[in-house]
Amino acid sequence: MKRTGIWLDKEKAIIVTQYNGDLSVNTILSNVENFHVHGGSGTRLKGGPQDVVQDSKYLEREKLQLKRYFQNLVSEIKDVDEIVLFGPAEAKNKFYKELNIAYKDLSAKVKDIVKTDKMTKRQVKSWVKAFFKTEKL
Repeated sequence: MKRTGIWLDKEKAIIVTQYNGDLSVNTILSNVENFHVHGGSGTRLKGGPQDVVQDSKYLEREKLQLKRYFQNLVSEIKDVDEIVLFGPAEAKNKFYKELNIAYKDLSAKVKDIVKTDKMTKRQVKSWVKAFFKTEKL
């Protein structure tokens, strides 16, 4: 049985696959830009010129970049039997939502979604081993 744990946030995903007792680790970078929107008054004077901030443009670009990131993740995990998603932020939930919409066969294989802190690769490997060890019981 091929089991996979994916720790992910907006920056990267660490994929740990357990197959026949062997562990393999793969890191995928997201390439999602950090958007720092600057806006507001261009001067210190009250009622001075205002910059128009196009939030929708930034959000749409981020959405497309996340979609590409999730497609890369799916291509890495398409042949697994069980999946656990974990991580510190909203990315794991967005990824699960994308799986439910576009990849229903993979979303059925998700066993759990767990909120965790930032982790090193070694911590991620240990976490995945422990999760699937207790999953058997």
